[in-house]
Amino acid sequence: MSEIALENNLTNNITNENEQKSFLETTIGKAVNTGLDIGIRYLLPDLVEEQVIDIKDSFLKNGFKEGIQTAIDSAINLGKSALGIVTGNFENINQMQTAVKNGGIIDSVSNVLNSVINKVVDNGVISNSVGNVIKNGKNALLNNITKNIESEFENQVNNIEKLERYTENWKEYYNNRDFDGMQKEYNKIKDQLENIAPIEKTIQAARTVENLHTLIKNNGKNFDLTTEELELAKML
Repeated sequence: MSEIALENNLTNNITNENEQKSFLETTIGKAVNTGLDIGIRYLLPDLVEEQVIDIKDSFLKNGFKEGIQTAIDSAINLGKSALGIVTGNFENINQMQTAVKNGGIIDSVSNVLNSVINKVVDNGVISNSVGNVIKNGKNALLNNITKNIESEFENQVNNIEKLERYTENWKEYYNNRDFDGMQKEYNKIKDQLENIAPIEKTIQAARTVENLHTLIKNNGKNFDLTTEELELAKML
């Protein structure tokens, strides 16, 4: 492999790894945030909406967000190590899900919760009794977060299945030289790509479809592409 090709390959690996990290931080962070919101409402049913918001805000202002960020990053790194992932990139959703679970994300969230609850109680932001209620009911809260994380990964599996189906439909229309049908599936592919984890093997076929579709469209919907154009579509 040439020096330039090697450099490009390394750059792509780093970019993909950063994209996957960002995806997991956002996805798991959302699951944790939702679980915290539902958990507080469940444990403190007599609170009005403003009080629930105030408690959540106090958590966020006292290190919860930063603690969860660190917990997620730590879980990703530990999970990768446990799976023996040396390239830095996850190859499928199952690897992501297993790594996060093996990385001890729930135990880390539990520790963050303890630390933040103690801090907001010590600072007088919430009463000791409210803090104890949340601590004593923490398992219910963590169970909710666990379910939310699992649900997010299940959604990813469903999204990938849809993307693969739309891609296959596009190919069928392409073989029949039916551009209108291609356009319909292309629009679905574009929308679905926004909901997909950045895993190269998963999105590669869809990216090739995007490139081919654009070439044909820009070619006046003429399907007679050159060999070079077809190869370029696979490389872009």
